[in-house]
Amino acid sequence: MKQSPAPISGINTVARKIVGRRDSVLARKNIRESLVSVAGLIGRPVRDNDGLDIGKLVDVVVRHGEETYPPVSGLIVKVGQRTLFVNGARISQLTKDEIRLSSTKINLEVFQRRTGESLLDADVIDHQIVDVDGLRVVRSSDLYLAPFDKEIRVVGVDISFVSFLRRVFPGAIRRRPTPDHVVDWASVASLADGTGVVRTAGSRAALSQLRPADLADLIEDLAGREQGALIELLDPELAADVLEEMEEEELQGLIRGLSAERSAELLARMEPDESAEVLRDLDVEHRESILKVMDPTVAKQLRHLVSFDETHAGGIMTTHILIVRENDTVASALDLLVQNRERDISDGVVVVDSRGKLLDHIQVIELVAAKPSALLSTLIGPPYPTAVRLEAPLDEVIEEFSDNRGSSIIVIDEKNKPVGRILADDLVDALSHLADRRIFTQGTGGLS
Repeated sequence: MKQSPAPISGINTVARKIVGRRDSVLARKNIRESLVSVAGLIGRPVRDNDGLDIGKLVDVVVRHGEETYPPVSGLIVKVGQRTLFVNGARISQLTKDEIRLSSTKINLEVFQRRTGESLLDADVIDHQIVDVDGLRVVRSSDLYLAPFDKEIRVVGVDISFVSFLRRVFPGAIRRRPTPDHVVDWASVASLADGTGVVRTAGSRAALSQLRPADLADLIEDLAGREQGALIELLDPELAADVLEEMEEEELQGLIRGLSAERSAELLARMEPDESAEVLRDLDVEHRESILKVMDPTVAKQLRHLVSFDETHAGGIMTTHILIVRENDTVASALDLLVQNRERDISDGVVVVDSRGKLLDHIQVIELVAAKPSALLSTLIGPPYPTAVRLEAPLDEVIEEFSDNRGSSIIVIDEKNKPVGRILADDLVDALSHLADRRIFTQGTGGLS
């Protein structure tokens, strides 16, 4: 059994202890004094109101919804040779030693998990979770229940090694809460239950406030299905940004764990060159399963990009490019930039003639300085943009960047029509990727 993973390097300094935080329910004295360990309850007796044994607790079921602290919806109880379900509304008393029910007449039924429910012992304890406030991945050693808002709710996650030992060696260490090591449930993204993802409104809102780079670090610190579970908690646009920040090997592993539909949704929102790079490294069958469920226009564009060798200009370009005609006005060009402000297009528009051939690349500053009614043809002039062919090797692209010293260069087809552009960071990523491949093949004796 592994200990809790170490906090992400460089981010741990922003982690805060939960005790004393004004917005934490654990800061309330009555809550702290009534904490009950879930791990300590497992195997304890479930009794009726007269103290007669009904059975032993197997697990605690909670319901996830829009509430920050999920309420206990029921208990799984071992009664003789049967494992049955007791509605949470029947709980009259909850202590570290036992659970009492409000009636001697209990309708026991076979447990069937419903949508949005989690089993605290089976699904959450000893699983990875995300401490959103601390920007770290931790392993839950225990969970704590307490009466809150007229219901028994999950209020905290214990991440201490002492609690781990308390579970493994229950006779050696007392079953007592350790509030100084408890993370408030409001700051936790609990990742998976037995049927998929636990969609907690509070954790989704908190995660949406983090930077894509920080979220990428968190995902890379997770393992297996829990990576996909965290992605499922994110808005698609944010999730796509996060994928662009991930290391290539981690990203490939994540995509292989997602459904074709989810992969298609996210890849369609990423920069085309980034998506093409991901698809290029997948096996043909997996790649086609994703492209088949994608919007046909986007899929066609990505198939075209994937067909280019990554050692050539076409293999590293992005097709996010704004093309305008020479007879368009400055006002219409600026309006086009505003319409596409969410895309990574900030250095102007590409001007073509009536046959679609490249004429010029006009910077935003030139457009802002010109009269709105002026035709773009009046702004065409030196210095003209640097352009390379689709088949241009990386050496030529590097040389053009060195001579041009601009933020991007334009990629043209055999008819001199602009089809994409290469940003400086695209070139750096391509060179890094090739360097990694060379190191791998040299180290393994594989073919380069």
